[in-house]
Amino acid sequence: MGKKALQIKAKLENVEEVKTSGPEFRWYLKFFCGNCGEVSDKWNYVSLSEPIPAQRGNAVNHFVMKCKLCSRVNSMSILEDSIKPYTGVNDQEQFQTIAIFDCRGIEPVDFSARQGWIAKAVNEGKEFTDVDLTEGEWVDYCDKIKEPVGIYEIEYKFVSVK
Repeated sequence: MGKKALQIKAKLENVEEVKTSGPEFRWYLKFFCGNCGEVSDKWNYVSLSEPIPAQRGNAVNHFVMKCKLCSRVNSMSILEDSIKPYTGVNDQEQFQTIAIFDCRGIEPVDFSARQGWIAKAVNEGKEFTDVDLTEGEWVDYCDKIKEPVGIYEIEYKFVSVK
């Protein structure tokens, strides 16, 4: 399957960057089995803070799944150094890679943003922790810059990378 980059784009209002809350952040994904084509019907989460030792070698997986249809065991790892913030200053409303997943037998096909994000307001404004994007948007008020802040119209896509 190879490496799949998760790219997002969003409309940001007075927000400089949006990033994950660290290694404990949960990436909620649905997967496609490369062997039989089955797509998971339930959301699964993947987290850097929950490594699973590989059955062979020294590799570490962050997700292991046995396909319900073909019983094949597939796995995926998050490439830790690939996790980047989404910045809105210059590239607002452009797709940007925020994480890369090394997929073996499965690939992500759906993403749910949910909770655990951090948003930093522009002009050295407040940093908002535990931003919840479950509803597809987030709105608050920054008392430092005396302006509303928000994240809207979140879109995502998965692209193959080398």
